[in-house]
Amino acid sequence: MRELNKRALERRGGILGSANDQSNPKQGPQVLNALMTLENCDTMITPPCLQALYNAPPGSMSMKNNTLGVVEYTPQAFLQSDLDMYFKQFEPRLDGVSPNTNLIDGASIQTKNQSFSFNGESALDLEFAMTLIFPQQVTLYQVGDLVNGGSFNNFLDAIDGSYCTFEGGDSKDPSVDGQYPDSLPGGFTGAQNCGGFASTNVISTSYGSNEADLTAKYEQRQCLEYMKLGLQGVSILYSSGDFGVAGNGGQCIDPVTGAYNNGTNGLFNPSFPGTCPYVTSVGATQIVNGSTVRTPESASERVIFSGGGFSNVFAMPSYQQKAQATYFAEHAPAFGADRFNNSQKVRGYPDVSANGVNYVTAVDGKFSLAFGTSASTPTFASLLNMINEQRLNAKKASIGFVNPVLYANPQVLNDVTNGGNQGCGTAGFNSTVGWDPVTGFCISS
Repeated sequence: MRELNKRALERRGGILGSANDQSNPKQGPQVLNALMTLENCDTMITPPCLQALYNAPPGSMSMKNNTLGVVEYTPQAFLQSDLDMYFKQFEPRLDGVSPNTNLIDGASIQTKNQSFSFNGESALDLEFAMTLIFPQQVTLYQVGDLVNGGSFNNFLDAIDGSYCTFEGGDSKDPSVDGQYPDSLPGGFTGAQNCGGFASTNVISTSYGSNEADLTAKYEQRQCLEYMKLGLQGVSILYSSGDFGVAGNGGQCIDPVTGAYNNGTNGLFNPSFPGTCPYVTSVGATQIVNGSTVRTPESASERVIFSGGGFSNVFAMPSYQQKAQATYFAEHAPAFGADRFNNSQKVRGYPDVSANGVNYVTAVDGKFSLAFGTSASTPTFASLLNMINEQRLNAKKASIGFVNPVLYANPQVLNDVTNGGNQGCGTAGFNSTVGWDPVTGFCISS
């Protein structure tokens, strides 16, 4: 891993993909019997549970140039033996199949470090995405070498060569973006990848930072690239975070010093890139204990809390104006500017939510439960991918940036009105009728 100063590492909550990256999924108990029955979906989420929850049919087509993009950051890596273990249980036709793998900036599928901390994210993302969209394939973008690491910008460089030089490129913040060739011993000595790989129509990323980790200028530059990709027909999805209104690791912001604290008080800590208006931010829901796939879900309050709130950097997009006006007029939160940007002029997140609790995942040779918006994001991405399959089959274009359509047609999504996203010593926001900064609009049954 590249050398970061102590303050930068603390603010980031762990380098992307590292074992201490707080945006990684959270591990639950081991599962002795990974059952496919719908009767157990309140305690074990499997692909059949998700298909039943969201009335989603199994994948049926494999349209040319419509693989689902999943982004991972080294040293996070999948083990083929884990994929095979999972597929034998849930989709035998995938046994022995690997994702289409693109290695960016010296990336590798490392096998030296094996634990949930190193394999859990990749296993969760790939096992569910590959199963849900089969026979369509998944394209894995593995980013960064084992020494220097990688960033969201390094990935964007690889799928759009012009971004490498846009507004000065990545060299202005070497503490965040991997610099290639890597001068550190053992690092990747090749040139920075600029436009070496094509983008898929849907890209799912289950990692995130805090807005406060980065400068506004850095975030605004990156956000413009997401706008460009959206205009080109690419749907960009990021997880909204797992700590409610707090940032990665449950940290909140001291209102006087601006430093992170232990999370028992302070300012809410919004996530990035989910607060970029050109990204679809995905929160998390859960099936209530004792309920079924036909019972309305609630906001996730088991192990994780759906990340949500309001940006301190980005203005409210026009597509969100009506939803926010209704939210503040009818469901105004009990706290104000002492906790969050309540100007009613900034971007709110998440946009949508899907189940993110109790995912049965094969990691390091055993089944265990996984929790996080790391789970809900590839699930929602899989649904978008299958919509694109139908559109392409009908000779139509891919859906691209989906937020304006979702906000203009909330009736196509069911509402989640229970639960909250506590943090920073508060109850956080509450799930309400319509859009809210806990679950956004939901695809609940």
